[in-house]
Amino acid sequence: MIVHSGPSAAPIAQAHRARHEHRRLRAVRVAHLALAGAAGAQVGEQIRGAVLDEILGNATDLPVTEHATDTAGQTLTVFALFALTGFTLSPRIRDLGGITLHRLGTCKETTSSFPNAGSLLTGTIDTALIRSQWDEMLRLAASLKYGHATASLVVSKLHAFSRRSALAQALVEYGKLQRTIYALRYLADEAYRRRITRQLNKGESLHSLRRDLFFAHEGTVRRRHHEQQTEQALCLSLVTNAVITWNTAYLELALERLSQRRGRIDRDLLAHISPALLEHVNPYGTYDFPVETE
Repeated sequence: MIVHSGPSAAPIAQAHRARHEHRRLRAVRVAHLALAGAAGAQVGEQIRGAVLDEILGNATDLPVTEHATDTAGQTLTVFALFALTGFTLSPRIRDLGGITLHRLGTCKETTSSFPNAGSLLTGTIDTALIRSQWDEMLRLAASLKYGHATASLVVSKLHAFSRRSALAQALVEYGKLQRTIYALRYLADEAYRRRITRQLNKGESLHSLRRDLFFAHEGTVRRRHHEQQTEQALCLSLVTNAVITWNTAYLELALERLSQRRGRIDRDLLAHISPALLEHVNPYGTYDFPVETE
């Protein structure tokens, strides 16, 4: 009698554990990002990469194509990584007039082709370096897209040494090109500027909601150990998600009732609605003090 044995249970169990650990780490990263936003912490290079990690790991039915951020959320390397992985980075840079715009050709060629804007493109781009490292850049993008490496780890490694590698410098050069394209679009397209502002206002309303919920100890993280800080961050994410879920469900009911009374609602108006509302929520609880019975 021949017995065909199936695959061993040990590798399958190991794969399940690895998948569970990956999801847990993603949840922890999201929680720490939320905690950083609530506490107003400065965004470090690794956290900028973690934002791209979460976009690449998006498991919802809603496709993410663009990420709006403030000045602290952008660097030339991050611009390059977003473009290589097929996403658009749309920051609102505080001092946009102070950044250097870069050109591909010589100053004479650029000024001749663009008489009005050519003089603004004062920086140069090392296209030869980009060409020489292009295959490595594509391999890096594929590793990020397919989950073989995380953007936060890549960014931290690229900036770990005082002397940049050829790949790191090529990403900076490519980032110069992407940031220049963004800046010219931002200056020329009013609708684009309005969309970025609207998205950032929604993000700030979410941070405001977290700050209001994170009222204990005046919003200060006082836990010393990383595990305890993680638990605090996860609890904040849980409470925030509960409030947003409740608001979303009842906003949908309110919109349905409104559409029945007034007819179809313009979808452009719905883009201005955010579920990060707290005016109707009592985060402090309700306490009953029976003074009369004492």
